Amino acid sequence: MSVPDRTHVSSTLLALTAALWLTASASAQEPVSWGEELIFHTFSIAGVDPATGESGVAVTTRNACVGNGVPWVRAGVGAVATQASTRTAYGQELLDLLEQGMSPQDALDAATEADEGRENRQVGVVSIDGRAAQFTGSGPGAWAGHRSGPNYAAQGNVLVGPDVVAAVAQAFEGSEGSGRHLADRLVEALEAGQAVGGDRRVGRQQSASVIVVDPREGMARRADGQTVHINVCQHLTPVAEVRRIYDAVSGALGFRELSLPAGNDVWQVKLIMHALGYFRPDDEGVDRSAESMTFDQEIAQAVDAFRSEQGLSTPQSGGTPSGFVDAELVPLMWAALEAAGLARDLRMTIRDATRIRR
Repeated sequence: MSVPDRTHVSSTLLALTAALWLTASASAQEPVSWGEELIFHTFSIAGVDPATGESGVAVTTRNACVGNGVPWVRAGVGAVATQASTRTAYGQELLDLLEQGMSPQDALDAATEADEGRENRQVGVVSIDGRAAQFTGSGPGAWAGHRSGPNYAAQGNVLVGPDVVAAVAQAFEGSEGSGRHLADRLVEALEAGQAVGGDRRVGRQQSASVIVVDPREGMARRADGQTVHINVCQHLTPVAEVRRIYDAVSGALGFRELSLPAGNDVWQVKLIMHALGYFRPDDEGVDRSAESMTFDQEIAQAVDAFRSEQGLSTPQSGGTPSGFVDAELVPLMWAALEAAGLARDLRMTIRDATRIRR
């Protein structure tokens, strides 16, 4: 009599346990008090980076707050996108099964087989080792489909056509091995899908989101490893807004214009700071030369000193950029001039320089 292979027995028991658990959980009905069914007709990509161990999801749709229902990630485990007639429970259930050692395909098979509403679902799952599995039911509506490859699963429904998912997949594949952050690559893939048409509906609220987790020590400030969570709940161009936020927060070169400020307003700041004794107090005045109209470190330090005297934030106290002059500061500058009895004469000096002659 042959001895059963322990690996086979273990995997069989795991699959049976998972099927029984999913059957019980999937059959449970959502409370009536939750209101209408949660539906996110959309396109998304779930991906992992084998070089860093990151996993993440990027998604957009013409419904509000897509980031609250579609993307699910777990550090060191993988990522799930659950959409169309969205069963949010798929997120944690599938990640649990992956963490227990089940393959993405076996986990997804067990989950969908236990779900009576599966034909209205669309799900993509990718494990941290790069394997992917997807399911698109018959009910999400045209166009609906999916495509996967090493380290990603891209899927969509109610789209302008198959070119959307193809563009998402091609963009992600094209950035493989580039060394770029996973979040950056996921957003780029979303942009590629949007560029060829995306969701075919018009006149609807739009949203987009990207979530990434990183299991490496010291990479996240949160215990769950979350490093990126951008959730644009409603915007006319949500994918572009996700990109803007990502680039601005990460400090990517190009998210803003870089130039040395120069102009008549800079001269006025120098004039006022001089009158108050913060800028070149020993000089007789500030002429209107090209040098005087250029913002430099010297005037920035003068402004910082004035801000400090006014009890406002400075680079040393609160991270305000050096030399920061805004609408809040200007009235304080003039109030200081008034208190010193200098405002009238200075206004007359500035008056001619600020005359409109066009």
